[in-house]
Amino acid sequence: MGLQRFHLEKGDVVSVLCPPYAGRSWLVAVKMADGDSGSERGGGSSGGGGGGGGSGGFQHFQREQETQELASKRLDIQNKRFYLDVKQNSKGRFIKIAEVGAGGSKSRLTLSMSVAAEFRDYLGDFIEHYAQLGPSTPEQIAQSSGGEDSGPRRALKSEFLVRENRKYYLDLKENQRGRFLRIRQTVNRGPGFGVTGPGGGLQAGQTIALPAQGLIEFRDALAKLIDDYGGDDEELSGGTAAGGYGELPEGTSIMVDSKRFFFDVGANKYGVFLRVSEVKPSYRNSITIPFKAWSKFGGAFCRYAEEMKEIQERQRDKMYERREESEGEDVDDD
Repeated sequence: MGLQRFHLEKGDVVSVLCPPYAGRSWLVAVKMADGDSGSERGGGSSGGGGGGGGSGGFQHFQREQETQELASKRLDIQNKRFYLDVKQNSKGRFIKIAEVGAGGSKSRLTLSMSVAAEFRDYLGDFIEHYAQLGPSTPEQIAQSSGGEDSGPRRALKSEFLVRENRKYYLDLKENQRGRFLRIRQTVNRGPGFGVTGPGGGLQAGQTIALPAQGLIEFRDALAKLIDDYGGDDEELSGGTAAGGYGELPEGTSIMVDSKRFFFDVGANKYGVFLRVSEVKPSYRNSITIPFKAWSKFGGAFCRYAEEMKEIQERQRDKMYERREESEGEDVDDD
């Protein structure tokens, strides 16, 4: 079968008879990409969107069949447009957040319903912190914007989430245009994928910047979508499907020198876990400990604490002995 060319416009669908394979002929329907999802084209809350522009062809057509758009919400904040789309595929429901700038540039984040619920709660913390901040001085703006002599940039408040292969960084910052919440998502695709080469799979992150004046409106819109469409998601935090626990211990934190350690108990389809996060102004890292290992970790911490206590006591005793010996030698010399 020779090469055949077709001229298609956006939205056109054609049927192509492919060469025989495995004794069969294949009829493939190909749809040209329509660009963005229905909401990002301004289509409101109609279903059936999916995918970003530029993918085109059969892969885009497959994604349209596999992903269903359940609802969408548009927010206009300053000179930016934000779209919150609730979608569903074979893995469950999720929320896609898209920022469209004045020049048409787009950035997108993807949140599972459980992450979206935690994200909503974090937004409440940022709203409360933002409300307590006073007006910025020129010196504070210059420092937070990373001026020539201001040293490293520092956020007014920072938090982050780690869920399976995704990390979300939330930083309340300010510059000459005002205060904003920067949200960055990175995805680890595993070895052999992403921009780090064969040795790692950290994908280039996506970042959106939400003006602080729109935090409440954004949080309320997200909460409404979670209330309307998150109830059937088994991974929604706090649900009994997450390991069978409807109630979990509250998180806490401790401050040691310039470091803060956060202890957060969570649950997912694999069970209950404790996430311990170490946060400094320019550094953050975390580990996740499954519930079945808590006793072992606790026993190891207690054992090392007792051993270090004994070591310190022995060192003090030796120091006192040396001091007494030294004082005794001084008396003999007299």
